[in-house]
Amino acid sequence: MDNQEIAQAEVLSHIQRQPGRPGDPCVMCIFGAAGDLTKRKLVPALYNLRKAGLLANDFAIVGIAHNPMSNDEFRAKISQEIKQYAGEEVDPGIAGWFAERMYYLTAEFDSKDLYGKLKPFLGKIDKDHSTHGNYFFYLATAPDFFGPVVEQLAGVGLMEENNHSWRRVIVEKPFGRDLDSAKALNKKLLRVANEKQIYRIDHYLGKETVQNILAFRFANGIFEPIWNRRYIDHVQISVCETVGVEQRGSYYDKAGALRDMVPNHIMQLISLTAMEPPVSFQADAVRDEQAKILHAIQPLSSEEVLSRTVRGQYGDGNVEGHHAVAYRNEPDVPHESRTETFVAMKLAIDNWRWADVPFYLRTGKRLSAQNTHIVIQFRRAPFVLFRDTPVNTLMPNQLVLHIQPEEGISLQFAAKVPGSVMHLGAVDMSFEYADYFGTQPSTGYERLLHDCMIGDQTLFQRADMVEAGWCVVSPVLDVWKALPPRNFPNYASGSWGPKEAEELLERDGRRWRNFEK
Repeated sequence: MDNQEIAQAEVLSHIQRQPGRPGDPCVMCIFGAAGDLTKRKLVPALYNLRKAGLLANDFAIVGIAHNPMSNDEFRAKISQEIKQYAGEEVDPGIAGWFAERMYYLTAEFDSKDLYGKLKPFLGKIDKDHSTHGNYFFYLATAPDFFGPVVEQLAGVGLMEENNHSWRRVIVEKPFGRDLDSAKALNKKLLRVANEKQIYRIDHYLGKETVQNILAFRFANGIFEPIWNRRYIDHVQISVCETVGVEQRGSYYDKAGALRDMVPNHIMQLISLTAMEPPVSFQADAVRDEQAKILHAIQPLSSEEVLSRTVRGQYGDGNVEGHHAVAYRNEPDVPHESRTETFVAMKLAIDNWRWADVPFYLRTGKRLSAQNTHIVIQFRRAPFVLFRDTPVNTLMPNQLVLHIQPEEGISLQFAAKVPGSVMHLGAVDMSFEYADYFGTQPSTGYERLLHDCMIGDQTLFQRADMVEAGWCVVSPVLDVWKALPPRNFPNYASGSWGPKEAEELLERDGRRWRNFEK
């Protein structure tokens, strides 16, 4: 290491040792505490927050589910799940700390008796653990319960904020099935709570690279000046998965890839990539700019849906050396299902920065590799200088934001191949978070839960953002419903999707950037 590298390492070490602000004293009340989300994501995230010193000492958890359990049984269950899913050897002191402040209620979410019991139950826990009357309710439930649960909480006064206490509710996706249902759910929630109490969660925004988009764009003077139509040719956003629907067949067949991924995850990635600089990093300042982008996406006409969208469904194939069955042979999926497991779209943003710059997006299951990334492809340099050399084409520069499984950023540019003749080769300049900053156990929920505890809504969707996302998707849903697919399944498991997705870009003289494992 030279002196500069040593100095950088010392600064980085100092930064990483700086503790953040711990969450406020509070009670976290989980509806659906016996489910997979709680054991795989929420509890490990809380453990990681406590280990990092970001969880208040005055903290407690109340789990609610229909599964009969006592407090002691719930504590034993959670203690075991922390060991299984925390991602590292568990500190017994932290595990014991959690066990001392865990409680459980057996109830159906639609039972009015539950909410009558819950208010005094939380009052006692609040007094025992000095949580200052601060409660947040995590709805890890089926979507049908989102509205009714919040209405029932409000009905017994549990959404009222008095004496400097706060009450918040975290709502999981899917937030509606279409524009009308999203509007109805927003209306129902906002009738009994205000927007500052509602945290519509999208776990993609808990990923470091997604959060880093804003820092990368606006903290580096070399990128923002070229982040526009003058220099950028097009943008690709890919969310590729190797897994199938696993045990979610009954849910997924009612949703499909378009509803499941595009109005939430992908719209969030588009808005962060394309937004104008906010006046500050205050939550509403950031979300105002995101909302402007979502409203600026041009809705597709019926004819454009036919030419600018692609849907697919996986058939039999081979994924990572293992045989994979067709979607229609997955558990709880009808044998004649017409539900799409792959979507590709070409969108346009109608504003000054992005005029004539296409945004291509795709998402699918049972693809060749698991990879989520954003590709910013720049315009080609003029060929004039190279016209009398063996170089017959100039490759475009690409900036790639890698979101998962590896988190990092790479820049592809041209360099001369050593030798007496002018030949150009592609060079990748690559940065990975794990190499530079080290790795920390993370579920993607740590930042989001902590933000809820400190009242920061920057990474949570606002009502207008949700509805704007559905406005983009609704015309596609309408056309696809009117014209059912006739060629499903139309791509093999382990491929990169249907050939029509490749043709979508090839018609414009472009191609997808694929990253194999």
